[in-house]
Order: sequence, then C-alpha cells, then structure tokens
Amino acid sequence: MHSHHSHSGQFCTHAQGDLESVINEAIRQKFKIFGLSEHVPRYRDVDLYPGEQPLGGLFHLRQLFSSYLVESHRLRSIYSSQIDIIVGLETELITTRDLDEVESILRIHKDQIEYLVGSVHHANEIPIDFDEPTWRTAVESFQAENESSGVTTPPPGEDLDLDDGKVAAYLTSYFDAQLLLMQRLHPEVIGHFDLCRLYRPGLRLDSSISSDIFSRIERNIDYAISYGALFELNAAAFRKGWATSYPGEDILNVSP
Repeated sequence: MHSHHSHSGQFCTHAQGDLESVINEAIRQKFKIFGLSEHVPRYRDVDLYPGEQPLGGLFHLRQLFSSYLVESHRLRSIYSSQIDIIVGLETELITTRDLDEVESILRIHKDQIEYLVGSVHHANEIPIDFDEPTWRTAVESFQAENESSGVTTPPPGEDLDLDDGKVAAYLTSYFDAQLLLMQRLHPEVIGHFDLCRLYRPGLRLDSSISSDIFSRIERNIDYAISYGALFELNAAAFRKGWATSYPGEDILNVSP
C-alpha cells in the first residue's frame, strides 16, 4: 500500500497525533510508501482559521512548516529500514500570492521537498472545507450566472438549497483555480479533485451538468494527465459522510 497525502496533529490543526506516531501507524498497517504532506503556511491575517491567532498567527505557521521539514527528514532517517517515506507539502490557493510563496519555498528547500499535493481549499478567498456555514458563504459570494446553469438537483435528502446560478459560478471558479494551480506548480498529486462539493456530495459533476462546467472538469483531468500527475483517492470523504472517497464515482468515470 502507499499514500501520498497525510497530516499529523503536530503540524496540522485538523489532524491527530504527532508525526512519529502517524509514521508508526503507517508501518503497523504495512504501508510500503508513505508521503508526508503538511500544509504550506498562509500569508495574510485574514486567512487565519479560528484559534490560530492565539497560537502565534502567521509567524507560528511559518515556524511550524520549517519545523515540519526538519522533523520529517529526521524521522525518515530513523525509519528508512521499515518504510519508504517521501517528504512533500500540500498547497494553498487563496490568492496568486500563495503560488508565488510555494515557488519560493521550493527554491529555498529544493533538497527537502520531493513532491506536491496540489489542492484548492478556497473560493473567492473563502474556505470551502472548514464548515458548512463558511462553505455557504463562499457559494453566496458569487454573482449568479445569467444563463441556465445546468446544475443537477441532488437526490431527495440532499437539497442544494442554494441559487443554481451561484453554484455554477462557484464551480466554474473552483475548477479554473485548480487549473491555474496545476499550470503554475505541476503538482505530482492532485488533492481531493472535487472538494468543491464536500457539503453536497449528491451534486452531480458528470455530463448532465452544464457544458461550461463539465468541459472544465475534462480540461483539468486532461491537463493533469498530460504532465503525469496522479489523482488521489482520498478516504477522508468517508469520515465526512460521503459514500465514496474523493473524487466521486462520476468523476472517476470521466473518460480522458
């Protein structure tokens, strides 16, 4: 088994356990290759999540990432006979500054960072995976498109309860940001491809949706394939109430 996307409570507030315990659990579960991919720092006070400011804010995030690089390579040396550890990072794209900063990190730490997990966690500079109210705020921040959106209504029990035009604009923005990230950074792993529908897993992203949105999905898949990227199957979706991993079955069935 192998995994290229992981977090630890030592370096990430939405994970548990220190990095060494995470590695030991991977060994116990007989992983052969295990990628470490803590988040890059964020660079604006407005982008801090609740609880991060008291911990030291932006300075703390930068120090934490530097500590992660040191600790990850220390642990790789210790456990090299038991598991093949690769050291990477997970991206952010809130503004284009985040891409500039990742490029700077890669120049400075080119001998320490071996791969990237390319992920988008924001739309209109608003988090889309922190909690459902914040996700709704992100969707509502978009101007509804004038044309029929083609957004497929979810099945009973998963009512979208949002303006279809705004959802369409939100999805368009998400997949355009994902392409920009891939073009700038060429991440080796595409993280949770369809995180945009985290809180509405019944939202179809297949050919039944508007051609503008589906063409972007096809475009992004084709672009990632063109430079050899991998698409992760991210089991965190099960923990968040999905019946499948990210990406959903409809995305997996898209023919490149």
